[in-house]
Amino acid sequence: MKFMKLGSRPDTFYTAEAVRSLSSEVSGDLIIQVKGSKYLLHKFPLLSKCLRLQRICSESPETSQHQKIQLPDFPSGIEAFELCVKFCYGITITLSAFNIVAARCAAEYLQMTEDVEKGNLVYKLEVFFNSCILHGWKDTIVTLQSTKAFPLWSEDLEITSRCIEAIVSKVLTHPSKVSLSHSHSRRVRDDISCNGAESQRHKPTTKGWWAEDMAELRIDLYWRTMIAIKSGGKIPSNLIGEALQIYASRWLPNISRRVKADKEAAFDSDSDSAGEVTSKHRLLLESIVSLLPSEKGAVSCSFLLKLLKAANILNASSSSKMELARRIALQLEGARVSDLLIPSLSYSSDTLYDVDIVLTILEQFMLQGQSPPTSPPRSKLGFEKRRRSRSAENIDFEFQESRRSSSASHSSKLKVAKIVDGYLQEIARDINLPLSKFITIAETIPDFSRLDHDDLYRAIDIYLKAHPGLNKSERKKLCRILDCKKLSVGVCMHAAQNEKLPLRVVVQVLFFEQARAATAGGKVAELPNNIKALLASHNFDPSKPPGPLSTTTSIPADDQWSVSGLKSPNSRISTLRLKLAEDDDLDENYMNPDGMERTSKFKAFCALPTRPKKMFSKLLSINRSASEKN
Repeated sequence: MKFMKLGSRPDTFYTAEAVRSLSSEVSGDLIIQVKGSKYLLHKFPLLSKCLRLQRICSESPETSQHQKIQLPDFPSGIEAFELCVKFCYGITITLSAFNIVAARCAAEYLQMTEDVEKGNLVYKLEVFFNSCILHGWKDTIVTLQSTKAFPLWSEDLEITSRCIEAIVSKVLTHPSKVSLSHSHSRRVRDDISCNGAESQRHKPTTKGWWAEDMAELRIDLYWRTMIAIKSGGKIPSNLIGEALQIYASRWLPNISRRVKADKEAAFDSDSDSAGEVTSKHRLLLESIVSLLPSEKGAVSCSFLLKLLKAANILNASSSSKMELARRIALQLEGARVSDLLIPSLSYSSDTLYDVDIVLTILEQFMLQGQSPPTSPPRSKLGFEKRRRSRSAENIDFEFQESRRSSSASHSSKLKVAKIVDGYLQEIARDINLPLSKFITIAETIPDFSRLDHDDLYRAIDIYLKAHPGLNKSERKKLCRILDCKKLSVGVCMHAAQNEKLPLRVVVQVLFFEQARAATAGGKVAELPNNIKALLASHNFDPSKPPGPLSTTTSIPADDQWSVSGLKSPNSRISTLRLKLAEDDDLDENYMNPDGMERTSKFKAFCALPTRPKKMFSKLLSINRSASEKN
């Protein structure tokens, strides 16, 4: 780093009885009080260079041997005052990026200008600042940081603006042409060969060489500098994004634990310190959000979700949260399930995770495609209950709408469907999660985006285990989102013995499992006419094997499925007989007060016949005939 020395006399300042004085043959005649410190000095060297001291002394009469003056509004500290005094006495002083701002403000206050004497301190400081400080990268960064102690003076003297302009010009210039003056920056400087060609070895490492140094700036200075860099139009958006991530990791690490600790400390001490810290972090976060590049992919989806988590914890503005949700929706296919688990801090909700903000993200994601939404819009405040028809006409409509969208949009919806099903499996363990919100999240994804319903079945199974108090109607409502035709063989075997599933879901599962077993090898012609008719009515192609069981989401040991006891059709039949008997008992208890049987609100998910027991007897007859032939 650069420095400048002025003066040649040795330093002879000393302290006696709390008074700072200078060793001299001539006794002092001027007492100056600054920042609680008292100085005994001489008028002649000071008044010859300080216009303010001249005016103060001329306005105040001499009442004793020592004239006393006070400087209550002196902008800098006593170090800067002594530096100016030593300059007046010709004592050697050293100036650098660390003290030039304080010295410049002090000299301006004392009016040490050319009007008093040629070559005065203000002139020398300006020459050093413009010719040396602004030419060095690290010197400019340090100087800009030091302006935080004198914000108003630094703005009036244009120190802040000139530092920002110098930093921006260096960022937009190749680093090989910048005086970096910093160990980290020197390591990444490009090698220049004899013919002036740039070395290819270091090119990838020098693109964002400025980001780490700039991360030391406080947020207001950083924001102004980044705005100026972005307006230059020469820095790619991905480098802007990397710089923002470096800054966020520098100032927002482990924000949840930090805010919690601050709140606990404030609670114990009954102070406002936690609120002040939270306000500073909130301002920092909202400033980072405002600096995010508009281009998709400039920052990772994981980073955006971390910012959203911090926004939730810090209670950031609604506009910042919505902006993050919109940006996350643009690249939601790159998210991870763990990133979507945003803690809920709302006093009006007992849920572990903030599912409302995830619903908002999914809504924004579904609006990205060119095709119209496949479901009615949902209110932002109250999530209305909706039913999605599983009829053949609706499925065909969704298929045609998906054909209109671009291939990239379609593939992203397939990825997001897997992510959402994994997210459902995580939040299903929350005992306070309402059934309506679970269903709403599941229905946000269009039907064509789920190639199989294995992960969705897992989520439903976990929810049923975590909520054993669901009644029959609620269990039917939950299973209405499940398409049994899209379950793999392993999942069907588990569902057949799942005592928590409604009866008709088990019947559907066994029916399609039996149909697949009968059509093994693509021998559709051997099926009975009634089964072939049912398969045709549900657009079920038995020649296509079901998709493999997805393993994208890890499931705890207590949620793993056991398929023991389901190796033979007889075991499945006995399980179903037991469930049929239980369902009959339940149906007898569900009677209206007038003695009439209650009309079932449950409509078959795949439009199965209205008499499941008769249909099941046909399956039994097919089973018996097959066993007799064997």
